[in-house]
Amino acid sequence: MPRSDNRLPLILDQAARLFREKGYAATSMRDIATAVDMLPGSLYYHFSAKEDLLVAVYEEGVRLITEKVGAAIARHAEPWQRLEAAAVAHLEALLKTGDYALVVIRVLPQDVPKAAARLVKLRDGYDRLFAELVADLPLPPETDRRNFRLLLLGALNWTQHWFREGGRSSPRSIARNFLRLLREAQ
Repeated sequence: MPRSDNRLPLILDQAARLFREKGYAATSMRDIATAVDMLPGSLYYHFSAKEDLLVAVYEEGVRLITEKVGAAIARHAEPWQRLEAAAVAHLEALLKTGDYALVVIRVLPQDVPKAAARLVKLRDGYDRLFAELVADLPLPPETDRRNFRLLLLGALNWTQHWFREGGRSSPRSIARNFLRLLREAQ
């Protein structure tokens, strides 16, 4: 039976923040416990290991991004418009939603061997959404759709390193320009 003072949302929020700020490897369960004003051993009531906590943060990050992308593409029927809407939503989730989305992008499955299979499964589930969008595009037959998708997602994900809020470009304009460049290259 769950405790009435369930602090799981706060634990997840603080874990996501610390994993984003310090990295997964440099964040200890003690750091997370301190951030939520809890004894380190009390975290084990919710998670048996740090990698289980990471998987929960990753799940929430994938859910948030998928939800935003799904809502964005639902408003469009034309394949290029759907992909553009997905790219804009993905980038806005990454740059404006915060910690959870950035953990999904920054923590690589191979860096957490005990959780790698679970993280890859979550990532691949989201990746299928973009694979379907790219599959619907009217591209030349010789186009390698897998590389097209990976190029787009890689470019979108890399923006976290150089994007500046209030800078010359918004997440929307960046995503649209990336798509325009890919479309014109065909």
